[in-house]
Amino acid sequence: MISSGPLEDRLMIRELVESYNDAVMRFDGDAWAANWTDDATWVLAGMGEFTGKANFYPVWQGAMSGFSYVGFFASAGPIIVEGERAHGTWYQQEFLHNKDGGKRNVTGKYSDQYVKRDGRWFFQKRVYDILNSEEL
Repeated sequence: MISSGPLEDRLMIRELVESYNDAVMRFDGDAWAANWTDDATWVLAGMGEFTGKANFYPVWQGAMSGFSYVGFFASAGPIIVEGERAHGTWYQQEFLHNKDGGKRNVTGKYSDQYVKRDGRWFFQKRVYDILNSEEL
């Protein structure tokens, strides 16, 4: 599948994902949370589905508290824009260093739904599946 829809919107969605990844790498919870709608849904492989930013933000904070370093890099699949809504796919490389010294590399896939509000794109739903995980 190829991306479709206005190029400007697809670029803004790319910037949304870049903002998300930057916030993860900087451990900046406020910046991370700012990318989501308040009523968004986050689905994590092995952890379940969380609806409402107020419900999943503490999950993110807890997960991040165990890491001393996170490398978080995305590669875009198709982004399909249809008016004020869009969906897209991202392949994610994670390099995780635990505070206890353990390391893990993860390749994952995000299946996203986006919504545009007041000229800005936000995550409405992110579904994360792990494609490969290796302990180092």
